[in-house]
Amino acid sequence: MPPVIDESKCVKCGLCAQICCMDVIKKTETEPAEIVVRYPNECWHCRACAIDCPTQAITIRYPLSHMMLHVDVPNVNGGKQE
Repeated sequence: MPPVIDESKCVKCGLCAQICCMDVIKKTETEPAEIVVRYPNECWHCRACAIDCPTQAITIRYPLSHMMLHVDVPNVNGGKQE
């Protein structure tokens, strides 16, 4: 699943395109510049683009298989170390 760019927050700085190691995001050369997700299926979900975005305009949608890997386990000891 691709990164999602919120157009209302994006200032089109292109930092996300520079930092993406898989070249998934691109800043177009046209005027006005646009930020586009070129290869949505190639995203490794590393979150580098979302972490470095100065306006928090990028969110990452994780595939179901990735979401199932995270499980909150309750503390069975009531918070006490044994």
